[in-house]
Amino acid sequence: MPDESVAVRAVRLANERLSMLHVLQFGAWLLRPPRKPEPHNQQTDTHICARGTDGTDGSHNSARQMDMECRVLSIQSHVVRGYVGNKSASFPLQVMGFEVDSINSVQFSNHTGYAHWKGQVLTADELHVLYEGIKLNNVNHYDYVLTGYTRDTSFLEMVVDIVQELKRANPSLVYVCDPVLGDHGSMYVPQNLYPVYKDKVVPVADIITPNQFEAELLTGKNISTEKDAVEVMDLLHTMGPDTVVITSSDLPPRLGDRFLVSLGSQRIVMPDGTTTTQRIRIEVPKVDAVFVGTGDLFAAMLLAWTHHYPTDLKTACEKTFSVMHHVIQRTISYAHEMAGPGRRPSPAQLELRMIQSKADIEDPAIVMEATVL
Repeated sequence: MPDESVAVRAVRLANERLSMLHVLQFGAWLLRPPRKPEPHNQQTDTHICARGTDGTDGSHNSARQMDMECRVLSIQSHVVRGYVGNKSASFPLQVMGFEVDSINSVQFSNHTGYAHWKGQVLTADELHVLYEGIKLNNVNHYDYVLTGYTRDTSFLEMVVDIVQELKRANPSLVYVCDPVLGDHGSMYVPQNLYPVYKDKVVPVADIITPNQFEAELLTGKNISTEKDAVEVMDLLHTMGPDTVVITSSDLPPRLGDRFLVSLGSQRIVMPDGTTTTQRIRIEVPKVDAVFVGTGDLFAAMLLAWTHHYPTDLKTACEKTFSVMHHVIQRTISYAHEMAGPGRRPSPAQLELRMIQSKADIEDPAIVMEATVL
């Protein structure tokens, strides 16, 4: 070893002794007998998930959100790369202050819009095993359940069983369901899922987000006018959900062909027991691109904003659709920049710019206004 000053050598020896002390401490920690679990106290598991009071200023208070202790069970797909299902829902909800417990209905390398994908599918039995593990530890108290795309009837029926059990434990639980069946006149899930959604899923749901085709399919009524849409949403209310948002429709937009019409309806029970219904219409700019995971993000944001505005569907939808607008605009700008002039962006380039949109998710600038019908 080269010569070293007395001071340098003293520092080196001190660092060596400190390192050895850390090793000994870690070894002692390993040798400790395991601590006996503390007796379970049901009171320690209780928490408060207070829904918003429709603040007069409409401001977003992140400090208040972090104290709300609301827990979501999200049963959706998962991808290693990109954003779809739980990957689209979990980060935005966590940013908004929610605790999110995720069960991955599938685990794929990436979404199926790519040329290649690999992965595994969770069965109904495997879903049951995972839920039983949560239940055995008595940590199965949830304030929200969120579900999206699935292709298996037995898996969907198991989801219904879990939701019903969770609602028995917490009657205030809100189930948010995107009833993914198809679009533009055709189904892209097996036909046998339709009766499960209609007869079992929708009746236990509190908030649903169908597109026009799905709303028509579930009610058996076509939508040709705004009046038809209101009647369809009323029919869906009678099936169970108090809040219905038809995310897209073929109705003629008042703002021109570059917009899509979305509609919402919320049934509210007043303190005196009477029921009132708020219905809204909102027109959303079209984007010339195919995105994956936007429906999952929409359902998650509607969950979050209806939490903060539980009796103000207009504000909740304005904030939800504004989040979508900001995320999509950021994504399409990035995708075109990456693809280069005159080239169509690839699926990889069109993955949602979720992390980069954190500020917009937390506190979106309102860029579209809903009309109360």
